[in-house]
Amino acid sequence: MEQFHGIPVSPGVAIGPAVVLDDQGYSIPRCHVALADVAAEHDRLVAAVAAVARTLETNRESTSRRLGDSTGSIFAAQLQMLHDPRLTAELQRKITGSQHTADYAVSQVMHSYASALRRLNNPLLAERAQDVLDIEKQLLQQLGAVTHRPLDSLVEPSVAFSHNLTPSETAGLDRTKVIGFATETGGPGGHTAIVAKGLELPAVVGIGPFLDRVVVGTRVIVDGDRGIVILDPDQATLDEYERGLLRRRELLARLDQLADLPSQTADGVAIELSANIEFPHEVAACLSRGADGIGLYRTEFLYLSREDEPTEQDHYEAYSEVVRAMQGRPVIIRTLDLGADKMGHRPLAEYEHNPCLGLRSIRLSLKNQDLFRPQLRAVLRAAIHGDVRLMFPMITTLGELRQARMLVNVVAEDLEEEGVGCRTDIPIGMMVEVPSAVLMLDRFIREVDFLSVGTNDLVQYTLAVDRSNEYVADLYQSSDPAVLRLILRAVEIADAHHVPLSVCGEMSSNPARALLLIGLGVRRLSVPPQALTKVKKAIRSVTIGQCREIAERVMTFEAAGEVDMYLMDRLSDLAPELIPT
Repeated sequence: MEQFHGIPVSPGVAIGPAVVLDDQGYSIPRCHVALADVAAEHDRLVAAVAAVARTLETNRESTSRRLGDSTGSIFAAQLQMLHDPRLTAELQRKITGSQHTADYAVSQVMHSYASALRRLNNPLLAERAQDVLDIEKQLLQQLGAVTHRPLDSLVEPSVAFSHNLTPSETAGLDRTKVIGFATETGGPGGHTAIVAKGLELPAVVGIGPFLDRVVVGTRVIVDGDRGIVILDPDQATLDEYERGLLRRRELLARLDQLADLPSQTADGVAIELSANIEFPHEVAACLSRGADGIGLYRTEFLYLSREDEPTEQDHYEAYSEVVRAMQGRPVIIRTLDLGADKMGHRPLAEYEHNPCLGLRSIRLSLKNQDLFRPQLRAVLRAAIHGDVRLMFPMITTLGELRQARMLVNVVAEDLEEEGVGCRTDIPIGMMVEVPSAVLMLDRFIREVDFLSVGTNDLVQYTLAVDRSNEYVADLYQSSDPAVLRLILRAVEIADAHHVPLSVCGEMSSNPARALLLIGLGVRRLSVPPQALTKVKKAIRSVTIGQCREIAERVMTFEAAGEVDMYLMDRLSDLAPELIPT
């Protein structure tokens, strides 16, 4: 038995036979073509680029459907790289100017780009170099210079080992055949790690050289919880891990039985438990797991899953499908929450040095009303089919909120004058996800019908931490006392004005942190569909008094680490089944 340690990037445990994906590299020989063949060689390149673009677009759409727009945007970024005019010009010069083969031109230019990124000595940019090499490999495969890896030829569920897996290869893994993987290279902020986590595929990366120790077909274990890879485990180790897997399966089965039970504490206090969705097809999972409603319907997929701009009818059909399927349960539709840099179908801003602080979300919508009005019209039209509520993202000033609300009124008047069926009285709310919104909440709250705390952005903007930046990722903590104080203030103001408030960020999907939120006074949570029964189990295992005790103790702490350690201890006492084993 041999054991290796790496970086855990996707939780869970995989046990199975090993398969090594050959990654010995490749060398494309320098080769020239006759002048008469240059045009044909250029045509080969154009065809290869078009084929890779189609593959990347397919990957983006399928990944967005399965894992959400933020993960699918990985392939959108690769598409931008592929179509970069400078890259296109350089490849063309290699072929038409130097009479190189398309294979050699691709190999030379793409390797040059990747090397330049690596020389910047920035780990984050080094991860982007992997994206460049991923595109190179796909182009060479289309040109016939490199053969595909045998990912699709696996005949039984296996654990894959490789020097590296690209995002495209990871997204293309068949979960019925590949049950986990480990790589010699990679880091927690890489796109491969993000895709693996979205697929819920146990994964460990950054192990270092170890492939020469792997015997194909040998039983192996990938522990994505602790970042451990075990080759040829002894029977005692194997038995221990298999018992852990059995406990996981049994827990999931027990949790499924909670779907039809009410979301309430042990002493009978109701906690509204809704779901966050991105695509209409997710409604089925929400209903089967007992969601009280849709607490956050992200609408960005309509813009990211197509090359052209969505029409009012596109919006209306997508919203109506969800509203009808929820059969009277509330559906909160959030308006566009993208940055101008992500609006690929038309340029909405020049290059921004810091898009997170730039033209995004409600700012983008208000500055592009021809984009905003069709969405608002569609929401009001879809509202005739059920309990629809409208929510604006990233409100930072009263002026933004008032301008957005005024535009809703204008759109409603237009629809009525046109004789189009709609509802003009739907509740309107705002996301609370920047410190200024919390500080001015006593003013905002007079002009909204409900509030939703988005902890993902609230953490980022409160702590000045970009969670995609691996240098400071350890500072991105939703349990930081500064964030908790802002949430508590928001709850107190909402209660004082009798305005409903929910929490819809990732924080609410963590059972231990959900209990803390309830202790702070939150009575509405919205979580991803897969977290519904787990959070419901935590809620049904405690009393309101116990949650308040947790919150009172936590608010005396000075660091996120203290908070998380205490929360896990309390969860272990109150709902031990939910503690990972």
